[in-house]
Amino acid sequence: MIEFIERKRWLFFGLPFTFTKYTIKEDMLTIQTGLFKTVENDCYMYKVQDVQHTATLIEKMFKLGTVVCHTGDTTHPQLVFEHIRNSRAIKDFILRQSEEARMKRRTVNMLDIGTGDMDDIDDIEG
Repeated sequence: MIEFIERKRWLFFGLPFTFTKYTIKEDMLTIQTGLFKTVENDCYMYKVQDVQHTATLIEKMFKLGTVVCHTGDTTHPQLVFEHIRNSRAIKDFILRQSEEARMKRRTVNMLDIGTGDMDDIDDIEG
């Protein structure tokens, strides 16, 4: 089983002096934050709809990046993995695994492309 465990890092030299830990597994994403009060948030891979990777100039200098997962999760519609190492590999892993998880569960994403009212369809047909 492939698993990534990363920590949120400071932009200054990419040092991991924060209390945020990201765990990316084949079937689940987990964000654990806090020192005195620990909050853990999970999201199943099949709920991930899209993944975005960004890297600012400073992040590039320290070999860091930020990955944003757009999900169908009700508690966190966007999961942000800030200032992590191996960010591009993690983004690619999440994309592959989320697609595989959707195939295993036979989950299909339907998008509303704003086709308009049913009256518009009647105008086209007649």
